[in-house]
Amino acid sequence: MAVHFDDGASQDRRVRVQGVPVDSYPAPAPGVARGTVRRITVVGEDILSRRCREVTQFGTPELSRLIDDMFATNAIADGAAIAANQVDVDLQLFVWDITDDWGVRHVGHIANPVLDELPAARRVLVEESEGCLSVPGPYKVVARPDHAVVRGQDKDGNPLVIEGRGYFARCLQHETDHLHGRTYLDRLARRERKEALREMEERRHTVFARRTARAAELGK
Repeated sequence: MAVHFDDGASQDRRVRVQGVPVDSYPAPAPGVARGTVRRITVVGEDILSRRCREVTQFGTPELSRLIDDMFATNAIADGAAIAANQVDVDLQLFVWDITDDWGVRHVGHIANPVLDELPAARRVLVEESEGCLSVPGPYKVVARPDHAVVRGQDKDGNPLVIEGRGYFARCLQHETDHLHGRTYLDRLARRERKEALREMEERRHTVFARRTARAAELGK
């Protein structure tokens, strides 16, 4: 998910790593230095339009390496989050490093995520501008609930529950969509989708050049 700027009632402004507050955490995340930048897939590629396979092998060096690579790839694209199929890997996995509406930074990864179904009484739709690393360039307004709870597993197979509000909730929903073979374009009316694709063709080369420059800054 492309960058855009928990609940505002919370007074704890510490970084949340895997949903847990910590007193300090480096920026960029450690995985950025360890990881290798991978090519970001672009809308129209088959892997972005089908449901990804569940992660079944946990605690492996390969899975840890993939997570590091995803953090590195997300960083050079100045992203908020990225899903595995956006780096051409058919697995239900995404990572995030995002600062929410209240200035709280959230960092983590989740495998096999499932969004809780919110009761109608608690579902408040918010229309906000949304972008995507696999749709380089355009941002379009998409309506999503302002609260999300996602359940899955960490890289070692331990149960994980992540809750988000505001833009972090949007991020969790956006990335879970990816793993079901959907991009935010699928939530747009036909005319808006065509306009977004046209804008992408006009701006993608500028976006790619910016990513190349950012990779050089990070020594990638």
